[in-house]
Amino acid sequence: MNKTRIITLLSALVVSLAAVSLLWAGTTVEDTFDMKTKEYTEAGGHKYSPVPFTHKKHHEDYKITCGECHHDENGKALELTMGDDVQRCIECHDKLGKAPKGKGKKKLKGKEKRQYHAEAVHDNCITCHKAFNKEFKKKAKDKKAKGPAPTSCKKCHTEGKIKK
Repeated sequence: MNKTRIITLLSALVVSLAAVSLLWAGTTVEDTFDMKTKEYTEAGGHKYSPVPFTHKKHHEDYKITCGECHHDENGKALELTMGDDVQRCIECHDKLGKAPKGKGKKKLKGKEKRQYHAEAVHDNCITCHKAFNKEFKKKAKDKKAKGPAPTSCKKCHTEGKIKK
């Protein structure tokens, strides 16, 4: 074999290996993880205990697609599969905590309100949980039955407010 042919074959091998590694690249998704955000820790800590999120349960048991939580800047669901790389919520919803409230504060709505990380996460989870519970109640024989999806602070933030 001549030198040019060897270099061409080696180059093709390197490109092939790179392509295969890109196909296998992605994120390992833990079954359950605490929704901790380093930006809160750096700013003095979370106000309430981080929520233990059951990724596997939501995806496999409840058949929730990735796009029901992960969306683009217009709120449109992203077409993802388990293990795809995704941006963290805080990268777009980049204001820590909840939107300011109270006397003299501008009441924020929609996209402006969801700039605040806690507002966006709560809106996403609670809206979905309420819809799930409504469907659950329709199908339940006991019309007073409550759905299994938590919608109150203490049901998600199981350890409550963090004392500092």
